[in-house]
Amino acid sequence: MQWRWLAVLTLALLVPGLLPSPSVAQATRDRRPVDLELLLAIDISGSVDPDEAKLQREGYAKALVDPQVVKAIRGGIHGRIAIAYFEWADNFTNNSVLDWTEISDLASARAVSAKLLDVPIRIGRRTSISGAILAALPRFAESPYQGLRRVLDISGDGPNNAGDPVDLARDRALAAGIVINGLPIINDRPNPWGMPVLEDLDRYYEGCVIGGPGSFVVVAESFDTFHEAVRRKLVLEIASAPIVPRQWHQAGPPVRLNQPFRLAQGEQRYPKGCDVGERQSQEFWRRRFDQ
Repeated sequence: MQWRWLAVLTLALLVPGLLPSPSVAQATRDRRPVDLELLLAIDISGSVDPDEAKLQREGYAKALVDPQVVKAIRGGIHGRIAIAYFEWADNFTNNSVLDWTEISDLASARAVSAKLLDVPIRIGRRTSISGAILAALPRFAESPYQGLRRVLDISGDGPNNAGDPVDLARDRALAAGIVINGLPIINDRPNPWGMPVLEDLDRYYEGCVIGGPGSFVVVAESFDTFHEAVRRKLVLEIASAPIVPRQWHQAGPPVRLNQPFRLAQGEQRYPKGCDVGERQSQEFWRRRFDQ
């Protein structure tokens, strides 16, 4: 058997690319180990008015200093996580609010919370979840941290209606080893632009947006209860619970784990199709131009 291992090693040394280059290996070693690299991607598209955008930002700022969240961070193997935060709208709008920053205790959590509240909010127009996912990939590549897990957390109040197909962008992220969790906001407030509302947005997120081992959706049933949904989601993400405990189902925003399953030929995880947002948008503008 030893000759086989010798042959494999010889081949790796002779063929370029089979072993990581010294620079890549050194860069990996230089990255600070953390329990989690968590990238928060927040919807600021046209369906989110300035008051709602402010509630979202404040919801994350408040949740990050919650005692349960800090306890979950301290309870990890390394006792620290790395977090970054950006806001997105169409496939060209992704505004960095917080670069990769370490949180290990209440003091560092408070510093991040203050930073979030200090940056001005800019509202965009259309909704490109796919653009947010694709914008996340280089952010993970540039992270100075080495997480045991990499999670992209997407919150929004509407389906993808601009940019690449959302399910294809999702699959690219999953292939890169990134887990995607979702926080769909079920919002009954009128859309400022008159765009139609997708009533089963939570199911859309389950079928078209999230993915990867242990991925899940936490439903925010309004912007007013956003903070509670964020708090629950952060605790689950940081603790990486393999199952949702019974008490999480009994009160507060609902939590649903992504359950891997086989699809029959031609079957879709979301029956309306992951392009439902694009079709809604096309129909909306067609009617506007016909008037």
